[in-house]
Amino acid sequence: MAWWTRKEPSVNTASDEQRRVKTEGLWEKCDGCNQIIWKKELDESKNVCPKCGHHFKLDAEERLTLLFDDGKFEFHDRTLHSTDPLEFVDSKPYKARLAAMKKTTGNADAILAASGTIKGRRVHVCALNLRFVGGSMGAVVGETIARAIDRCLAEKTPLIVVSASGGARMQEGAVSLMQMAKISAGLMKLDEAGLPYVSILTDPTTGGVTASFAMLGDLNIAEPGALIGFAGPRVIEQTIRQKLPEGFQRSEFLVKHGFLDAVVARPDLRDYLARSFDFFLGPVS
Repeated sequence: MAWWTRKEPSVNTASDEQRRVKTEGLWEKCDGCNQIIWKKELDESKNVCPKCGHHFKLDAEERLTLLFDDGKFEFHDRTLHSTDPLEFVDSKPYKARLAAMKKTTGNADAILAASGTIKGRRVHVCALNLRFVGGSMGAVVGETIARAIDRCLAEKTPLIVVSASGGARMQEGAVSLMQMAKISAGLMKLDEAGLPYVSILTDPTTGGVTASFAMLGDLNIAEPGALIGFAGPRVIEQTIRQKLPEGFQRSEFLVKHGFLDAVVARPDLRDYLARSFDFFLGPVS
């Protein structure tokens, strides 16, 4: 009769906990197709879903590592930080918000500037970090890009800016909005010097960033499926009182209607940039 007796499974909490710890972080769920992907496979595909092509979000340092040859680069201006000019307080003081973001991300603000080579050509790259106050543009973002432009002018090198942002940083008010004109003026100097500027728009790129440097490139390119626009779709629908087309403000819609030059998948981006710079400046000698 012992053969037919149901035995309760033994409970081993310690063993279950160890198994969970060993497997934690080994898998990712894709927001595009809801498939579970092995983390190692995702890393090898540059954080692009191998099943549906969905592009996972990256932080600024991951962007730099993927762009530069062998993932090697030199940082610039990492010590710049906001002085909280308005002593702004919303749900909490702006200074406290900045301190929390610095602790969480390990960065002083929402941008990293670096230099290195892409396919043997020296370039300067600025990458925004969506995790730092939504990648918003404040005085530090503006000053960092302006200094990168100055280095490009001095070294006769191209500039790349990778945008991932909710727009201007409201906690800095007019100081934030002034960065739009400041960066635009710098980019004009780059244009006059005949040095190419490539803007890479990722998901999302919105607000004052879209209204300024993100759309001022000699080439404006985007990752597949990226949300790109100034105001949100709901605000636009309420303003014009019309239903927006399917896929409105996604990169594929924008390139079709002439707002972008190309949509480039992340695994192809380095080769695309190298060919673009060869076109603008000639092959690397």
